[in-house]
Amino acid sequence: MGLIMAIKELTVFMVCFWIVCADAGHEFFSSTDQIAQLYGKTKELLKVFSQCNDAENVETIKSVLPNLLFSYSDSENPEEAMRNPVVAYRLLRQMRNDLIYIVNQPNLYQCKKYQNESDANLPDIPQLEDVDGAASGLIRLQEIYKLHPEDITKETSLNADEAYNVGLVAYDEEKFQHAFLWFLYSLDRLTEYSTTTEEELLRYLSSSVYHFGSLSVAIYFSQELLNLDPSNDEARAQLNRLLHLQSNPDIFTLNTESSNYETLCRGEVDERISERQRALSCRYSTGGGNPRLMYAPVKEEMEWDEPCIIRYHDILSDREIEFLKNISRPQLSRSEVYESGISKQRISQSVFLGDSPEVDRISQKIADATGLSMETAELLLVQNYGIGGRYDPHVDAFNETVNDRIATFLIYMNDVEIGGATVFPKVGVAVQPKKGSAVFWYNLLRNGEVNWNTEHAGCPVLVGNKWVANKWIHELGQEFRRPCSLSDWE
Repeated sequence: MGLIMAIKELTVFMVCFWIVCADAGHEFFSSTDQIAQLYGKTKELLKVFSQCNDAENVETIKSVLPNLLFSYSDSENPEEAMRNPVVAYRLLRQMRNDLIYIVNQPNLYQCKKYQNESDANLPDIPQLEDVDGAASGLIRLQEIYKLHPEDITKETSLNADEAYNVGLVAYDEEKFQHAFLWFLYSLDRLTEYSTTTEEELLRYLSSSVYHFGSLSVAIYFSQELLNLDPSNDEARAQLNRLLHLQSNPDIFTLNTESSNYETLCRGEVDERISERQRALSCRYSTGGGNPRLMYAPVKEEMEWDEPCIIRYHDILSDREIEFLKNISRPQLSRSEVYESGISKQRISQSVFLGDSPEVDRISQKIADATGLSMETAELLLVQNYGIGGRYDPHVDAFNETVNDRIATFLIYMNDVEIGGATVFPKVGVAVQPKKGSAVFWYNLLRNGEVNWNTEHAGCPVLVGNKWVANKWIHELGQEFRRPCSLSDWE
C-alpha cells in the first residue's frame, strides 16, 4: 500500500511539474543572462544527482549522469560562455535535453542528498520555442552582419542535428537562402550518431533552393535525392517543376543590399559623418551651476549635434551596475512594444525597478546631469538582450499631446565586444556601448512635435552580452527647465 501511494505521489509530482513547465512561460532565449543562470542551476543539480547513492538503479544513474556533467565545465564562467551566441544556442538545446532526461528518471527524486539540499530545486525546462527562438536569433545575426554558417560558427562549430534545427527555423521563416546554407552545413557534418538523415537534408536542400529560384543547384539536389531514393515521387515532381523556373540567382552569395540600420550596425559609417563627429567637443559640466556638480562635474561628450546626442562618461560605478543587475535578474520578463505587446521587433527581457535609496540616487544623478525634473519620469527600466537580441528602429515619443516622453537617458551597463550599438538611421550615427556611460537626447522639439530624426535602434550583439538601463523623462515638470518655442522647426 505504501509503495502504491509513493508511486501515485510521484506521478502527481511529474504531471504537475510538466504542467508548470509548459504553462509558466519562463522564456530563456530573449535574455543571455537567463541562459547563464540556467546553466549554473543545471550544473549544480547534475552534481547533486551524480553523488546520489541511495536511489534505486543507482548504478545505471551513476553511469549516465557523470557524462552529462562532463559537458558543464567547472572552470568556465557561465556569463563568459554566453558571449558567443552559438555557444548559448548549443547550451540551451543541451540543457533542455539534460533536464528532460532528469525528469524521466523518477528514482532520482528518492535521493536524500537532493531532498536535503534546499538550493537544488529543479529549474524550469527550456521549451522548444526557446530553442527555435535562439536559432532565429542566429539567423538574424547572419542577416545583419552578412555571415555564412561557417562565419558565425568559426569559434564553436555545430553538429549536424544542431545545424539542421537552425535550417528548419530559417525554412519556416521563409528565409530560404539561409535555410539552404544551414542544411548544406549539416550535410557536411553528418555522422553515424546523427539523428538527422541524409534523405531529410536532401529533401530540404532541394526544396529550399527551389523556393529561392536557383535553377542549376535545385536540379542537382533534386537529382541527388532521386539517386538516393529512386521511388521518391515528390523529388521527381520537383524536377519537373524546375523546368519552369525563369530566374537563376546565386544561392551561395549573400545579398549585399542593406537598410541604413543594418549598415550602421556593421560599423559602416559614412566618412563625412565620422569627420563631423571628430569635430565635436567634450567638456566637464556643472549642469548650469548645480551645487552637487561643482566639485565633481560630469564628463560630457557630444556624439552628434542635430539632433543633439550627448554621452555622459562614468555616470554609474561598477558597484551601482552590479546592484542593478542583481536586483533585476529574478524579475526579468520579456520586453514589450508600446500598444503591440510582445513582438519580434524587440528581443530582450526587462524590468521596471521601483523606488529604493539606491535607485533614487541614480535618478538624482540623471536629474543633475540633464537639468531635468524626474517627478513625472518613468521608473528605471533595466534590460538584458538575448541571442540576436535587438530593438528595431523606433522613436521613444508616443506622439501624444499631453505629457509625452520629452527625453531619453540610456545607460550602458557593460562593454560589448562586437555589435550592440545604438544607431540613429535617419542621421547616420552609431553610438557604441561603453560601460558606465550614458547617452541622452530629446525626443521632442521645443515646440512639442516629435523629432523624427531621433529614430533609433538597438543592434544585435554578435559577440558579448548587453545590459542597459533606460530612464524615459516626460514633459510635465520641465516647463521652466526646457522652455517651449513657437517656432515650426525648433
